[in-house]
Amino acid sequence: MSERKAIEDKLRKKQAEIAGLEEKIKAAKVYSSALRDVLRMLENSDEAEVGETKLRAGSAVAQAREIILSRGEPVHIDDILEAMGKEVTRDSKASLGGSLAAYVRNRDIFVRTAPATFGLMELGHTEADDDEDEPPAGFGEDPPAPPSAFVSDPDDEIPF
Repeated sequence: MSERKAIEDKLRKKQAEIAGLEEKIKAAKVYSSALRDVLRMLENSDEAEVGETKLRAGSAVAQAREIILSRGEPVHIDDILEAMGKEVTRDSKASLGGSLAAYVRNRDIFVRTAPATFGLMELGHTEADDDEDEPPAGFGEDPPAPPSAFVSDPDDEIPF
C-alpha cells in the first residue's frame, strides 16, 4: 500500500502544480488583454485630433477636414462631396452638411464661411456675418398709404 500512497501524493502535488499554472495562465491572459487595450488606444491616437475633439479616422467629417486642409480655403459642400468621390445628392448634402454644422454650432473644428461652405478654425477661417438673421430695414412698420384715386374736395358738389 505504500506504493499507492506515494502515487496519490505525487498526484496531489501534480494537481496543485496544475492549479498554480492555471492561475499563472489566467494572470497572463489578463496582462495580454491589457496590452491589447493599450495597442487600441495607440491606434486611436492616429486619429485627427483638433483641440479636444477627435475625428474618427476615415469618417466623412475627417475626410472633409483633410480636403479643406489640402485646399487651404473654405470649400462648398458640393465640392467636398465630389472630392470624396461621393454622389452630390440632396441626401448626401444633408448628411454631411448636418454633421459639419454640428461642429459649427459647438464652435469646434469647422466654421461656416458662407451658405453650405465650410472652413477650418485651425486655418483661421472666420464665420460669415449673419446679416440674414437681421430683418430688413423698415420691417414691421406700417407701409405708407397709397395715393388715393379719389380725393374728396368739399367744394365739389355732387349733383343729385
